[in-house]
Amino acid sequence: MTYPHIVSREEWLVARQELLIKEKEATHARDRLNAERRRLPMVKIDKEYVFEGPDGKVSLLDLFDGHRQLIVYHFMFDPSWDDGCQNCTALVYNLPSRLTGLHANNTSLVLISRAPFAKLESYKARKNWTVPWFSSFGTDFNYDFGVTDEEGEKHGLSVFLHEGEHILHSYSTDRRGTDILVGTYNYLDLTPLGRQEEWEERPAGSWFPTQE
Repeated sequence: MTYPHIVSREEWLVARQELLIKEKEATHARDRLNAERRRLPMVKIDKEYVFEGPDGKVSLLDLFDGHRQLIVYHFMFDPSWDDGCQNCTALVYNLPSRLTGLHANNTSLVLISRAPFAKLESYKARKNWTVPWFSSFGTDFNYDFGVTDEEGEKHGLSVFLHEGEHILHSYSTDRRGTDILVGTYNYLDLTPLGRQEEWEERPAGSWFPTQE
């Protein structure tokens, strides 16, 4: 068997310092990217959207729950399905157990899916979740934000700002753009084996597991 490259502590410290320089460069690049994201132009929401939640019909403004910012995770749940998307389910398990940290920073977070609310409530109860979840069934919301089309359902994230009398759409992302929400990935990225997914660049050596 081929084992990982094993060196002395001194050699490891040199290699670690070289990587640390690159890590700091990446951190500063991420800071610049975050700042650029905050400078994105915004779009005023003129359409009236009505969602269904535990207290009945609510508006997009209601989802802010008194906060200035709203993060929406578009959870894949087609109206014909009995269960939600497994990848979306894994992401929700990685959300904070409490949203008080977001609320303290004037931000609300909700899930929105196209399945009828009764299905969402049933699935939420089975998973023992407390995160707010609303149905966009019968509305254009999913279509307007690119998470439902002729090919089916997609997952994604959208961010809104409540400014004066206006609701503004500031940001959306999908696919691996939502990776940052999955804390498990961030932990695994620090390990020698990584996420153990096919697309990852893998170190040489038979010690590294393969996916069948």
